[in-house]
Amino acid sequence: MQALCWSAFRPFIRPLKSLYRSMKKVVDNKPGVVAKSSVVLDVKPWDDETDMKELEANVRKWTDSSKFVPLAYGIQKLQIVIVIEDDKVSVEELTEKLKALEDFVQSVDIAAFNKI
Repeated sequence: MQALCWSAFRPFIRPLKSLYRSMKKVVDNKPGVVAKSSVVLDVKPWDDETDMKELEANVRKWTDSSKFVPLAYGIQKLQIVIVIEDDKVSVEELTEKLKALEDFVQSVDIAAFNKI
């Protein structure tokens, strides 16, 4: 029985190397996993005379999922559910944008924060 030598495999090595390089390029070009978070925000108005429908209309720019939740003494808070990409949007930016609606918003609290 003859011993195997590397010279017998030499014609197969070059095509295998090129195949490996092309497969590596395909794997390296795949997009990574996008980190997302689900955030529930409580937007509290100044008082019971605050126009909550107009506040909700302003918030609809960012999300479609919102509801009114009774708070106390006839005051309702607006509860918003938003899914954000962590690399693109931070929760602090989002709360600052909501607080910028000064005529309607007294405070914004994070009720829940879950990584998806």
